[in-house]
Amino acid sequence: MTKVTAKKQKTYSFRLDPDQGQILWESKKHRIIPIESIKELRFSSDARYYRQQFQLAQQYEDRWMTIIYLLDGQYKTLHLIAHTKDVFQMWDITLRKLYAIRQELMSGLGNVEMREAIWEKQCWKAADEESDQKLTFEDVEKLCKRLNINSSPDELSRLFKQADSQQHGYLDFTDFQRFVKFLKARPEIELLHKKLCATNSGKLGFETFAKFMRDTQKAGISAGLQQLFLRYTMKSISQGSSDSSSSTTSLPQNKMTSPPLSASPQPLTTTPSSSRFSSPSNADTSESTMSLDGFTSFLLSSDNSAFTDQNSKIWQDMTHPISDYFISSSHNTYLTGHQLVGTSTIEGYIRALLHSCRSVELDIYDGDNEPMIYHGKTFTSKVPLRDICSAIAKYAFVTSPYPIIISAEIHCSLPQQELMVEIMRSVFGDALVSAPVDDRPQIDILPSPEKLKGRVLLKAKNLYVSENEPIRAKEVTLDTESSSTETSASDSDMVHEIKNEWKKAKIADKEAVKELRDEFRKARNLFHRVKNHSSIPAAISSVKSHDVPSAKPSGKTKMSMSVASLLVYTVGVKCRGINKKEHYAPEHIFSLSENTANKILKQGSAGATGTSMMDLIKHNKTHLVRTYPKGTRLSSSNYLPHRYWSAGAQLVAINWQTFDLGYMINHAMFQRNGRAGYVLKPEALRIADKDQLARRTQHFLNVTVISAQQLPRPKDALGREIVDKSIVDPYVEVSIHIPDWTHSPYPNESTISLGQSPPTSTPSLIATYRTNAVKNNGFNPVWQESMRIPFDCVGGMQDLIFVRFAVRRDGENDDEPIAVYCVSLGSLAMGYRHLPLHDTQASQYLFSTLFAHFAIHDA
Repeated sequence: MTKVTAKKQKTYSFRLDPDQGQILWESKKHRIIPIESIKELRFSSDARYYRQQFQLAQQYEDRWMTIIYLLDGQYKTLHLIAHTKDVFQMWDITLRKLYAIRQELMSGLGNVEMREAIWEKQCWKAADEESDQKLTFEDVEKLCKRLNINSSPDELSRLFKQADSQQHGYLDFTDFQRFVKFLKARPEIELLHKKLCATNSGKLGFETFAKFMRDTQKAGISAGLQQLFLRYTMKSISQGSSDSSSSTTSLPQNKMTSPPLSASPQPLTTTPSSSRFSSPSNADTSESTMSLDGFTSFLLSSDNSAFTDQNSKIWQDMTHPISDYFISSSHNTYLTGHQLVGTSTIEGYIRALLHSCRSVELDIYDGDNEPMIYHGKTFTSKVPLRDICSAIAKYAFVTSPYPIIISAEIHCSLPQQELMVEIMRSVFGDALVSAPVDDRPQIDILPSPEKLKGRVLLKAKNLYVSENEPIRAKEVTLDTESSSTETSASDSDMVHEIKNEWKKAKIADKEAVKELRDEFRKARNLFHRVKNHSSIPAAISSVKSHDVPSAKPSGKTKMSMSVASLLVYTVGVKCRGINKKEHYAPEHIFSLSENTANKILKQGSAGATGTSMMDLIKHNKTHLVRTYPKGTRLSSSNYLPHRYWSAGAQLVAINWQTFDLGYMINHAMFQRNGRAGYVLKPEALRIADKDQLARRTQHFLNVTVISAQQLPRPKDALGREIVDKSIVDPYVEVSIHIPDWTHSPYPNESTISLGQSPPTSTPSLIATYRTNAVKNNGFNPVWQESMRIPFDCVGGMQDLIFVRFAVRRDGENDDEPIAVYCVSLGSLAMGYRHLPLHDTQASQYLFSTLFAHFAIHDA
């Protein structure tokens, strides 16, 4: 196929290996794309944006493929043109099927048989280098080294001979499966199984299982429990049965064949309630017992998920006013990297929308012909507004049906504002909200996400409203997002902030000094370039008298009435404090910078600004508020969003292009509620009950880190496994992240490492604990270490406390862990659970898990 880039087109031979799960080709280097690294597939017209960008003729469109994938933490694109229609169709069908299977496996636990079959085939293919369907002992030794298995040669030899059933001196595939089963023995689960059996004459019967579910797993279920028990009892008896959590066809395990194309995965049907347990039969449970294999299958299944919201369906009540929800939001959505020199592209919108983001940002400036999107006063590239609106329209409701809010910063001239509205009306059509959905002229309360299903809302600062707010003496105006009337003083503040960041970095990191010096130079040049152009004569478009608001706009107003007509439920206004003197209509929304929001959070009661955290919580019960990262986060780093959720802020915007702790917490929050992008706020932040917010409790999270399974092997920048670095000394770090609750402001970034359990709870924002390292074992390390982590909770809002698990290599200073998992404490199931481990880009590994036990106790 022909590989297309901006500079050239060149033909290569591409190979799709379904057993290894890879796309491979030879260029100057051996290139690999693991199928699980693919983020999106676009074929034919779906990839038209790129074909047009490369200025290639339409005749190539029906043979065009674009593969978007992650490599070494960066998004990459591979553009291909198949030479014939038959080749294109072959790749289209096969790649979509393989991608769908892996996407299903990367959505939680379950599908155990398929997961095992894929892993076995990948290992066999890697070990059988001569492709003779035989593995010698030397082949097995090499494989075990790659898998981070540290068994002695004598132990491996014993297992090899035990698996060689025909005593051939080599293993065929069936023997290899037997050998793998020996390697994957779980002594820690066997110990737990024996402990449970000891209470019932050496058998795990239904009564013992029910007690285990009630007392240890805190399942709180009764209906369907017998069926659940029978399912895994029958699984113990029936060899090769398909996994209970999916109707997917299992991969054949006795022949070296590719996954069947008919085995397209079906959605998981698990729910947090007992309704997920359907009866496999009407068999009696009195004589049934659950074997070790059945018990292991249960512990690894989605029926025992660590994430209580492991549900593909939206289950929360979506009929509350929209102000009652946290809304997944992005900042500078068009950027794919740096704030000053990054690339603007439609990809940022597509990625965010496909991950259920419901609020995207546009910075709109004049273009030669039509409005353009880019980061003003920087060297970021530009992309047409029309292209971005088309991408939003296409991907807006693929993942979630609930409304999209376009947060626009409008810096363009009046004629191009009119053109902006024309483009939006043309592209979004009837989905664009331009009048109240219930036809009421007066908005008394914001509508619900349910009422706004499939709609697009424009949020922008309405200058007619902003310019006509009464100015009061001694008024203190809170910082809000920059607008077209921004003065050069704010540019000077920006330069001053960069100077301060430079001074801090000079002490900490020489590399950061170099980077910030470059950024400071650019910012200073930009400042001098624009400082004499910030005062532009203002004018408003000529409009009919009946279109003009009753309050005459001031001379500063420079806004098209067409834009104002689209601001219905999201009318941007300036924040002048929150107190009894100020009135905001239900549709009024203001934005707070990170710095301003932090000042408010530190105020338990009204301070100098006249606004406290309690005032903000009260305001957010009926109004929308957006927060956004401070301007000095030049590398697009993120704040911690749960701090602002704890004040009831709905639109806490983050940089989706940066996979840091802030992104991880945001991802964990919006994995909930079927990934709808809307999560109902805790009751304490929704109802008028001060007593709930005054209730502060102290607890301990007791965690026993038991073991890990098949930790991922490190890869180089080309996606190839680094064999000589595969032996690791892993340890597990558990951290709990608590927001700034009301009553007492906490230090901004305090961290404690807990050795012995302290006698009382600690009001720290971050508490961490780590296990000891297990030497030379990344395949099945066992820790069996317990920790007791204190935390405070206000108003029972455990949904806003997050727990992060990071598996790291001992003795390495690398900040990037081997694997991570982050979850809201309110969604973390208690008892014995397997955590599906992810990479640092929040993509789940196919085979890696962490086995642990959880319990919460009052202090």
